[in-house]
Amino acid sequence: MTNAWPPILDSSLVTVGRPLSMQEWLEMPEDEEGELVAGRLTEEEVPDAVHELVISWLVYTLSHWLAGKGFVLGSELKVMTARDSGRKPDLTVFLPGSPAPPRRGPITRPPDILVEVVTPSPRDERRDRVEKMAEYAAFGVQYYWLIDPALGTFEIFDRTAEGLYQKVVGITSGLIDSVPGCPGLQIDVNALWAEVARLPE
Repeated sequence: MTNAWPPILDSSLVTVGRPLSMQEWLEMPEDEEGELVAGRLTEEEVPDAVHELVISWLVYTLSHWLAGKGFVLGSELKVMTARDSGRKPDLTVFLPGSPAPPRRGPITRPPDILVEVVTPSPRDERRDRVEKMAEYAAFGVQYYWLIDPALGTFEIFDRTAEGLYQKVVGITSGLIDSVPGCPGLQIDVNALWAEVARLPE
């Protein structure tokens, strides 16, 4: 009898709050949700149509700008942010000139940009604005984009030499005509909100 590799983790044993090793988290089936924080499985946000529409709009915008150079990757990609922590950012971006991500397996080195779209709950907002911000900065991610459709805000944070994020863009409307780290990229925030407005209340 041949043992399967990687070994399959019994999903019945995976519960939120349970201690979990990094290897166990990486071996969880794709349909099992959860992020790893300080060695424990934590809940992921529950996306709605607004969340997914913002993501798809950003993927289109970034893919068009990258034009086959660099990579923009989706939300189920696992990023090992620390020895005992792993996240699934909404978008992971490797800019032109950076080494390509691995074909398989988790991301183990800091990408250039991580993007989170805030869902309208106090828990998710704290996770994106406090917990993930500190974690991504400590991991060494240069740029952190935070989009909050409920507040109508689009923020970009740049990692300082001290390893902390400072806000360099924060708007509710108009055009971001100079995106940090992305020469030539423009983000029409009005167009983004117009796309979101197509969804019924």
